Amino acid sequence: MRQASPTHQGPRPRLVEVDIRDPLGTPFHYLPSERGKLVAASGTIEFRIDRRSGVATYLQIVQQTRRALRLGLLEPGDKLPTAREVVEATAINPNTVLKAYRELEREGLVEARRGLGTFIRKTLGASPAADSPYRQGLADWVASASEGGLDREDMAALFDSVLNDHFPQENS
Repeated sequence: MRQASPTHQGPRPRLVEVDIRDPLGTPFHYLPSERGKLVAASGTIEFRIDRRSGVATYLQIVQQTRRALRLGLLEPGDKLPTAREVVEATAINPNTVLKAYRELEREGLVEARRGLGTFIRKTLGASPAADSPYRQGLADWVASASEGGLDREDMAALFDSVLNDHFPQENS
């Protein structure tokens, strides 16, 4: 069993894990020994890199950061991991991480503070009050689709298809 670091101070942060491949963003519990999933904990994020996805590595980092912002897992003021930390966790080139962070900065989502790190500047998520009717509607749809015999992959494919119909210019 893995023990906590002796330098850890204070209460453990609440951990939430989101499977990045899941277009519905279904949350489930994070196990600290698991690697490779988007994890937000007190402003910390680990990136899942899928080398077989056909999506550029830096774009995967950008997309996963946007997803965490939309879900409210990262908030303004939260610090992103350093390029070195991302490289150690994912074995990618540090320039790739820096390219992703520059793209996020260009979009106004993060800001680099010399000597301090890269910090979240703004969120993409709607307020909880604004998105709750949509979340409930989506939850109702998932329950109905499940009762109708659709499994998770079927629902994800159907959801992606509808999104692609509504946002054709963003299809990649």
